[in-house]
Amino acid sequence: MAKKKAEQAQCSFCGRPADMAEVLVPSAGISGVYICSDCVEAINGILHDYKEQAKDTEPTQMDSVPKPKEIYDYLNQYVIGQDEAKKYLSVAVYNHYKRLAQGKGDDVDIEKSNVILVGPTGTGKTLLAKTIARMLDVPFTIVDATVLTQAGYVGEDIESLLTRLLQVADYDVTKAEKGIVFIDEIDKIARKGDNPSITRDVSGEGVQQGLLKLLEGSVVNVPPQGGRKHPEQRMIPVDTKNILFICGGAFDGIEQKIAHRLNTHVVGYSTDPARQRVQRENYLKFVAPQDLKSFGLIPEIIGRLPILTNLEPLDREALRRVLTEPKNAIVRQYEKLFSMDGVKLTFDSEALDLIVDKAIEYKLGARGLRSIVETIMIDSMFDVPSSGVKEFTVTKEYALEKLQKANFELNKTE
Repeated sequence: MAKKKAEQAQCSFCGRPADMAEVLVPSAGISGVYICSDCVEAINGILHDYKEQAKDTEPTQMDSVPKPKEIYDYLNQYVIGQDEAKKYLSVAVYNHYKRLAQGKGDDVDIEKSNVILVGPTGTGKTLLAKTIARMLDVPFTIVDATVLTQAGYVGEDIESLLTRLLQVADYDVTKAEKGIVFIDEIDKIARKGDNPSITRDVSGEGVQQGLLKLLEGSVVNVPPQGGRKHPEQRMIPVDTKNILFICGGAFDGIEQKIAHRLNTHVVGYSTDPARQRVQRENYLKFVAPQDLKSFGLIPEIIGRLPILTNLEPLDREALRRVLTEPKNAIVRQYEKLFSMDGVKLTFDSEALDLIVDKAIEYKLGARGLRSIVETIMIDSMFDVPSSGVKEFTVTKEYALEKLQKANFELNKTE
């Protein structure tokens, strides 16, 4: 009789019989009332979504937000130098949280602090963005401006920036609308001249015009899967009012624009001591919005990027610190790789100096340090794991030999 009764039991929510349910959980208070495991999972999902939605609609609590000094100290663990850029970025991100915490009934509407970073390649623009993403609890994505074209042309549409942000936020629109987007290579969409384009500039001025509505803040219909927008594709409306945009670019050649504005010369001689002093210093520290306009950014987009800061070229001392000091320093990475094979790896001080000298000689910046070290270490990484060696030291002579072997360095007789 008990067996027959068990066979007749069914879920009181969905009506699924016992033999079709993985588990039937009986009610503790009412006899003959059951709930199946599928309904339990469905209810759990509904509760989770409800709690997340309730949490997202609440204003950000400033008590849990890291202060600018804390953000700056965190960046110092991974990025060497660039104190000015780190300070600007820390304040911009902190103010972004303040905007999220602002009540709807407030009379004062805080404007967005969109940032533009100007600096040579290999100075840490993308690294700053990636590092700051680690400590944030808002969706963060890095996109490349070089693939963007005006709507209707081959390439990615402007809205694809928000598609990436939606993907990071698991298509939670409320969460994505509080996110941060880092647009790399922003200088590659500069128009070809300072004058308005006569013909279609679909990967330059056209893209800048399309970015205006995103940077300013408007509701944009985003294709959920990216790519071409088909008429039958369901669009997701995203409000960019609270999305912080950080742009970065090398702006190669902008030094001439700055020199022209300062009435100096990038090359040649000058008898004016003041001009000579300006020439010797880093030109990018004098960058101003009018220089970006001369380079090819339209005035409307410059006005929507109010915070302008520069990254300084890394000198010899900074590059030397990049090799060893950060938590994810290049030398530490290789030491970790060798330690996983039970090998203790060490670099001589002279070998590190050689690596830095080559990075400066070939103007590769911090990014070039990795390629130089990889060229030096490739043979040892191939041979050491199967050799039984427990210790390995990289000397200056060994490093120079490997660079010459790889045609990275011409053979020289000393």
